Amino acid sequence: MDLVRLIRDVPDFPIKGILFKDITPLLQSPEAFRQVIDAFTTRYSDEQVDQVVAIESRGFIFGATLAYALGTGFVPIRKPGKLPAETISVEYSLEYGTNSLELHADAIQPSQRVLIIDDLLATGGSAKAAIDLVERLGGVVVGVAFLIELGFLHGIEKLEGYDVFSLLKV
Repeated sequence: MDLVRLIRDVPDFPIKGILFKDITPLLQSPEAFRQVIDAFTTRYSDEQVDQVVAIESRGFIFGATLAYALGTGFVPIRKPGKLPAETISVEYSLEYGTNSLELHADAIQPSQRVLIIDDLLATGGSAKAAIDLVERLGGVVVGVAFLIELGFLHGIEKLEGYDVFSLLKV
């Protein structure tokens, strides 16, 4: 199935000049969604992943489903003020400003093997922030996965030295 045709471009969202990649048409197709999760599951089934960490918010869709498929735990990385217990945080740059992400301080145990997943790799800021959070807690990042990679933004350069897998490159 051609997954790219199920991704809708929305100009000027969330701000003027940004071409937003809307994945909801892909998610509405049971066959396409299954194909995506099966591809990630196949890619990481031999990696001995202990935790799947997903970045708010669209990463949660893939992360929770993939954690279930791999038989691992699921850990959310959230925007500030959304997690109820003690957190660690990091600030990062994105294509239209800065933001922060938080992770529960007890979410990752030292030496746990962690797969980080999100829907989109753009500038790499949020993915690198997620890596930093996981590593601050002693986790070992075994991979960083994305549904879509926007190659023209060169975000993969921020993830040098890590195993990066993008299902679709546009």
